[in-house]
Amino acid sequence: MNKQPDDKILRYRPGQRMVHAVLAISFLLLLLTGLAILWRPLTIFDAGSISRYLHRLGAIGFMLVPLLYLVIDWRGAKELIIESFTYDRDDWAWMKRSRQYFFGRAAGMPPQGRLNAGQKIHHAGVIIMSFFVVASGLVMWFGRDVLTQNTLAATVIIHDISMFVLTVLLVGHLYFTYVYKALSGMTTGYIDRTAAELEHAKWVKEIDSHS
Repeated sequence: MNKQPDDKILRYRPGQRMVHAVLAISFLLLLLTGLAILWRPLTIFDAGSISRYLHRLGAIGFMLVPLLYLVIDWRGAKELIIESFTYDRDDWAWMKRSRQYFFGRAAGMPPQGRLNAGQKIHHAGVIIMSFFVVASGLVMWFGRDVLTQNTLAATVIIHDISMFVLTVLLVGHLYFTYVYKALSGMTTGYIDRTAAELEHAKWVKEIDSHS
């Protein structure tokens, strides 16, 4: 087993990185094929209903993400759900100063755990919106022939709005990944200790207390 470098901290275990990859690929497949189905300028790419088949393939992958997470790393899945919906005083204080963090200034922010308050909100939003995307998608997939016109229209609206919110969350995720140079954490699993102490001081302290 390779020894962890002193200047690095393990941020994401292999299972977590694998689940993240499956989520990213399946979501992008859903997004791109969904646009090809719905957006007139891109309907040319829906020739022969190929986009519809790929959309369903992406949907299957997207729905399998929670199960995959539980099988590969149930401890990580449980940890993510609990942390995403648990907030303390430092989280609320962090939110009040989130404008500073948005512009790339993490120094002086209230101490945070493994997830900062912004990441908690992001993950909570992804979990909630994913539920609505999947539920509405399944209704359209298997219930289209029995739904009334109004019910189908409402289901489509819920599906599209949920997908739009997830897309906005993705844009924010990519923005902060770039601003805080966080991509290496997902590609290698490790992040710099200095950056971790700056952005997740309580988490680093907890790790050190168990080492």
